[in-house]
Amino acid sequence: MTTAPSPRPVAARHRPWPWCRQCTGIALDLGSARTRAWMSGRRSILDVPTVTAPGDSATHPIQRGTIVDTPGTARMLNRLLGHRLPRFGRPLLILATPVLGGLAYRAEVRTAVEVLRPRTVLTIPTARAVAMAADADLTHPLLVLDIGAHLTEVTLLADGAVTDARHTALGTGDLDGLTPPARIIDAVVAMVAAMLDQDRTSQTLDALRRGALLAGGGALQPDVTYALSRRLRAPVRSVPAPHTAAVRGAARLLRAAHAHPSATGIPGIPGITHPQ
Repeated sequence: MTTAPSPRPVAARHRPWPWCRQCTGIALDLGSARTRAWMSGRRSILDVPTVTAPGDSATHPIQRGTIVDTPGTARMLNRLLGHRLPRFGRPLLILATPVLGGLAYRAEVRTAVEVLRPRTVLTIPTARAVAMAADADLTHPLLVLDIGAHLTEVTLLADGAVTDARHTALGTGDLDGLTPPARIIDAVVAMVAAMLDQDRTSQTLDALRRGALLAGGGALQPDVTYALSRRLRAPVRSVPAPHTAAVRGAARLLRAAHAHPSATGIPGIPGITHPQ
């Protein structure tokens, strides 16, 4: 007597978001002044102050691109996003991080976001996220100027990957009668000049000739855009809604990741990393 072979088990296929109810995703930009988040299935971006708790007892757990209070950052994320997550869902999390944050920053941020129970955490440099939000042509070198509230970054992207980057602990939040916008502009021009001096290729010069991409709160000030263009002697183009560009770029990658069968990475997109 012979028996028919048992049918091979068929692996469950991943259903791309938004049809997969368990495929929750969060795009996150942790700024020194504002935290911005987008969750799959929602239309609006959560945009709130980066503070541990509202009211007079509030403290700032992130300062000038550095996480100075990891438990406080975790409490803030839990307060803002914890109640918005499905009870049994484990989100895919994509974080826009400072270009020069390094391993120390990624270790701290990974510890902080564990409160959200992510199944996978991916990081993307802020400049790369900004370029994605602007739908920039990454087949050519691109110069990204990101003027935030307390941190300004200048980044050169080539084929979508970071090839040079500079930053200064100065931003629009520092502007007052003693710190005019000219100080930020001087700092940006000096960083670009240093990149040009140390570049042994023509990538920085090529990117500058094509025009720089401007993001962050500084891009909302027309006088800053005009002054940078004049001082750099090159076109400077502001990203639409520049203050939310980083989180929108991360959201775009989140949607791409959900479309991938494994939803654990984004093949072929440079600059995406799993924090260690």
